[in-house]
Amino acid sequence: MMMIEQLLTSFAASAAFAILFQAPKRTLLQCGFVGMAGWLLYISFMEMSTDPILATLYASFFITVLSLVFAKLYKTPIIVFNVAGIIPLVPGGLAYDAMRNVVENRYDIAVQLGFKAFLLSGAIAAGLFFTEVINQIIMKLRARRET
Repeated sequence: MMMIEQLLTSFAASAAFAILFQAPKRTLLQCGFVGMAGWLLYISFMEMSTDPILATLYASFFITVLSLVFAKLYKTPIIVFNVAGIIPLVPGGLAYDAMRNVVENRYDIAVQLGFKAFLLSGAIAAGLFFTEVINQIIMKLRARRET
């Protein structure tokens, strides 16, 4: 039951963020689906005792691949699906806890939480980046093959 709640919440968060960023109305369901699928993959890796940073990297990689597919299918820029889909993975709660601990003068905890939030954010960026690099390499190879 908890898994269903998380999937529905991640879908709603991604779709709501797409609305906030004024994504085309016809793509709202797809944006929600991308976020939900990415969160499902993240949770699946976490249940297999994968490191949270690696789970985030894999999930962001998957989100970008799925976003590429939807961008081609719906003739929409990839950023529409990427931004909305990545929202469930963003470590906002962790960053908040780090800042709260700074305010409460618990710097040792704050540094640990802040560093973890930094690493998770880096994993998201790396997943997005590597997918785009691989996509560009594939596109160049296809272009060479056609000429």
